Amino acid sequence: MTDLNALGEIGLIDRIRQATAAPTHPETIRGIGDDAAVFDWGDAYGLLSTDMLVEGVHFDLTYVPLKHLGFKAVAVNVSDIAAMNGLPVQITVSVGLSSRFPVEAVDELYDGIRAACEAYNIDLVGGDTTTSRSGLIISISVLGKVPKDRITYRSTAQVNDVICVTGDLGAAYLGLQLLEREKQVFLADPNMQPSLSEERSYLIQRQLRPDARTDVVHELRDLNIVPTAMIDISDGLASELLHLCRQSNKGAVIFDENIPIDDQTYLAADEFKISPVTSALNGGKDYELLFTVRPQEFERLQNNSRITAIGYITADPSQIVLATKAGQQTPIRAQGWQNG
Repeated sequence: MTDLNALGEIGLIDRIRQATAAPTHPETIRGIGDDAAVFDWGDAYGLLSTDMLVEGVHFDLTYVPLKHLGFKAVAVNVSDIAAMNGLPVQITVSVGLSSRFPVEAVDELYDGIRAACEAYNIDLVGGDTTTSRSGLIISISVLGKVPKDRITYRSTAQVNDVICVTGDLGAAYLGLQLLEREKQVFLADPNMQPSLSEERSYLIQRQLRPDARTDVVHELRDLNIVPTAMIDISDGLASELLHLCRQSNKGAVIFDENIPIDDQTYLAADEFKISPVTSALNGGKDYELLFTVRPQEFERLQNNSRITAIGYITADPSQIVLATKAGQQTPIRAQGWQNG
């Protein structure tokens, strides 16, 4: 028998995709292999994405408030729609609940879900509830929409495209390190109060309540810019860049000094003896957007403080490298998924 950990998430998805029959319905434009499935809705493309969060794997209720969890569960799905250059329209929510959850806890979870629906202008239209013997499970499916001439895939980057990212990277990972540290202190002495200073609040927020970048989708539409390729940064910059390049059959050079990292991330990385660039490359859960644009179109974005150019696309798919200020180039590797 093949060990699942040896295969990893990417290998498992590829295995499922290869064993899945090609779409037979003409309305199915794209299936497995991108941030969302794509359907022909006549005047526009429909988008469908689903994501599951499992207690003990994706979140720890020791320090994750249920309202934040509800918001995050929606946001991580909306991020997939944004990565296709689309906007969300409806969601369904399914939850597995253990008997330890009182009704008030379920209310709090759904308060967060409804807050996200309001923030992203989404209708909650259905779902399912069931009993769980292994803690809380949340599965959300989101329907989105995108004009046909604005659909953006992972597989269409072009040579000399400018590689851009939104926001900053690595903060969510350092936020998780802070929360885990305080959890260990609490377990050792339940009378101890958490020591989470105000200057670390941004990192905690990035981990507990991330925002999907639908604002950038709106901004790109206002500027009439269609990215040549795009993916959301859920598993770390390195992993997502490898996805984009491999599916586009292209290479890339990114510059470590250009990777946007917040001051709080630098300070926390120093505290934990972690390279801030490493946390940005491999930390994940930032839910920013990684996208490519033609050089002439980037000129209209270069003064946008929320978007940073970090490199460019090359022709050789075997060369996906991180360049330092000293001129050294290191092949980019992704840590990948093993258990969640």
